[in-house]
Amino acid sequence: MCRFVIYKGTSPVLLSHLLTRPAHSIINQAFDSRLRLDHRRPMNGDGFGVGWYDSVYDEELGSQPCIFTSITPAWNNVNLTRLAEKIKSPLVFGHVRATTAGSLSLDNCHPFVHGKLMFMHNGGIAQFPLIKRQLQSALPDDIFHVAQGNTDSEWAFALFLSKLPDPDARSFTPDVLREAMSKTISSINEFAENSGITEPSLMNFCVTDGETVIATRYISSRTEEAASLWFSSGTTFSEFQEGGHYKMTKADKRESIIMIASEPLTFERADWMEIKTNNMVVITPRMNILQIPIVDKFYVPPSDPASSARKTEFAREKGLLAPHKVKTNAPPTVRAE
Repeated sequence: MCRFVIYKGTSPVLLSHLLTRPAHSIINQAFDSRLRLDHRRPMNGDGFGVGWYDSVYDEELGSQPCIFTSITPAWNNVNLTRLAEKIKSPLVFGHVRATTAGSLSLDNCHPFVHGKLMFMHNGGIAQFPLIKRQLQSALPDDIFHVAQGNTDSEWAFALFLSKLPDPDARSFTPDVLREAMSKTISSINEFAENSGITEPSLMNFCVTDGETVIATRYISSRTEEAASLWFSSGTTFSEFQEGGHYKMTKADKRESIIMIASEPLTFERADWMEIKTNNMVVITPRMNILQIPIVDKFYVPPSDPASSARKTEFAREKGLLAPHKVKTNAPPTVRAE
């Protein structure tokens, strides 16, 4: 199954510190997973993508993100290794793919882009062919033609764009992006219900406009656990031991770096905190972190004993969750804007 990583920082990071140098970087996870092993397809070798924004706005270049994708395995692409050592960015999306829907092609590699926006997905929309016609019919003509590939993920992005007041806007507030994400999930659930689909959909979506980041850990089920999603925050992310062993350090209470990942990039247990199932994480332009419940019929409040009794078999069988959930003692950092 696919996995992704997000970096947002007050200072640019060299892409190699996320993609190639760490011993447990997203690229190494693609062939040597320690947490999420998919026994059906143990390697994420069906292409990759990385997207980033320039540190300084250039009127000639515009505000759109830069994208590099390939259908080769990420660990075997020399151009990615070269670029990662020469590019810095304060906001990076990285994705490695194992195909479950859609063909092996550049059009199907994440992240997907429209204007200022980048979008990635980890998981799968259950029995997507049964709802594809409904989803497409709900799109205005201009959004319908945005999709170039044939994955459930890109059509989910098109649906997200249709929920925005203006998908071509110069800027978006966190509230606008958050509302569009909630409406996207709600519509997909409605399409599934209309089609009589009972299998849960795994919708770990993430989107950014270069300033705000929205990420969801979500499953359309009250009893199953969603695909894993973690976050880490601090002031420095660096190598502390030879062999690519990185850790996140925190020199003060302010967050200079926030990372979200399908699987932690370090083996330091205290570095990472698990995002709760059926919650949305918002990273604001001012580097505040908000964890907001997605309240619908699949939401189970923390006070309900069923919240801690969600089963792991469904996501685990798809290679999207560890056999045993990793417990952390520290609660996630939540701050108001």
